[in-house]
Amino acid sequence: MNSKELKNLNTELKECFLNAGKRAIHLRDMGLKTEIKNDNTPVTNGDLEVNEILTNKIKELTPNIPIVSEESSLNKKSSDLTKFWLIDPIDGTYDYINNKNEFTLNAALILNKKPELGIIYAPAKKRLFYTYAPKYCFEYSNGIEIKINCEKKTKENEIVAVSYSDNLKTQISEIHNKLGVTSFKKMKSSFKFCVIATGEYDLYVAEPRASEWDIAAGHAILKNAGGIITDFEGNEILYGKKDFKNPSLIVKRSIDL
Repeated sequence: MNSKELKNLNTELKECFLNAGKRAIHLRDMGLKTEIKNDNTPVTNGDLEVNEILTNKIKELTPNIPIVSEESSLNKKSSDLTKFWLIDPIDGTYDYINNKNEFTLNAALILNKKPELGIIYAPAKKRLFYTYAPKYCFEYSNGIEIKINCEKKTKENEIVAVSYSDNLKTQISEIHNKLGVTSFKKMKSSFKFCVIATGEYDLYVAEPRASEWDIAAGHAILKNAGGIITDFEGNEILYGKKDFKNPSLIVKRSIDL
């Protein structure tokens, strides 16, 4: 799939994401219906409806490419996928349920086990992020599209990280210290990747946790904006692994933070 085809897919999906985000906010305003899944995590009617909106559009655009979504059992037993979609209809469901604003809608196209196209929308913040090729990474907000390139917006003498928790595990704290982190902020959803791509933050470190659909769109956006993503040993992150589980992560705005 060439860059022109990826750009066209990206264009088609942007409007779908904006509409799905409006629907997610509307359903929350109306009062969400929440259930607990087998893995003891919550799912709402908003997660399921957004999943349907996104998967239907992607099936229409690329009917021959498999889709793996958090909210569907389809294709999750596959062990040989190299070209497929990863969807997390709502990442940060706790924030979504509790009227917070960092939850996101996510989709990534994986080609040769690498994320090449990615879209993330934070509807409560009205910030849409997308990419379809290296150096073609954008944010759309308030009717304006701007290119993002990981340019540092934090102070020169500061390295500001985002973290999944307020309480850092020992290994993560050690990596923060090694990299000279001066402060960190808790942030749960894939919005973390976007604000590193914009240069608002410098770093994210995580132990092995969550699943590939949680990070794939953010990975595409961050790397195409010029950022760096590896595991703790410096290995490249590839997709389509057994059970779609994530390894450890070090997400950096640049080599020189």
